[in-house]
Amino acid sequence: MTAQGFDGVERRGLMFVLSSPSGAGKTTLSRMLLEREPGLKMSVSATTRPMRPGEVEGRDYFFVDKKKFESMVEQGELLEWATVFDNLYGTPRAPVEAALSVGQDVLFDIDWQGTQQLHQKASVDVVRVFILPPSAADLEKRLHTRAQDSEEVIRGRMNRASHELSHWAEYDYIVVNQNVDDAFAEVQSILKAERLKRERRTGLTEFVRGLQRQLEK
Repeated sequence: MTAQGFDGVERRGLMFVLSSPSGAGKTTLSRMLLEREPGLKMSVSATTRPMRPGEVEGRDYFFVDKKKFESMVEQGELLEWATVFDNLYGTPRAPVEAALSVGQDVLFDIDWQGTQQLHQKASVDVVRVFILPPSAADLEKRLHTRAQDSEEVIRGRMNRASHELSHWAEYDYIVVNQNVDDAFAEVQSILKAERLKRERRTGLTEFVRGLQRQLEK
């Protein structure tokens, strides 16, 4: 069974990827999409990093040790994985494929390394969106405003941002997040258009044939 539109045409789900340098707004945009877009669920990653206060196992992450993570890699259980700030992160394959098969769209908050792997394995299902800050000064200001990291960590994130930006051309869409409401409107438009792509609407051939039969009567 797959999701149906107003015309009854079935649709396969898609993998909607949002990437950005830390502080550019992808987490805020992800939250807004999940709140306002029915049929979209967040991909839950496995990670070796420690659980933070307020996080819940299975909702925020699947928290595993390094040995378990490496076993998941060896068994082909991850769609993508990467090392980020000395911790391992990866996307379990089974729940994503189950969601796509019933027309559920899956949202990914991953970096360029994970996006590359995802696209290599499932390019037809993947939509890649890169979120840019309007300026370097704005990005640094946002990192300070979050008040989550030390000055040393912020410097590290700024240095990393330059490297991340070099991968912008690997994405299908670029959104500059100067105003979060405007950026959200753009991201939402991308999602809606991609849902309507002919190749994702698995019931379209039969729908058109049905129309032809009706017209030929």
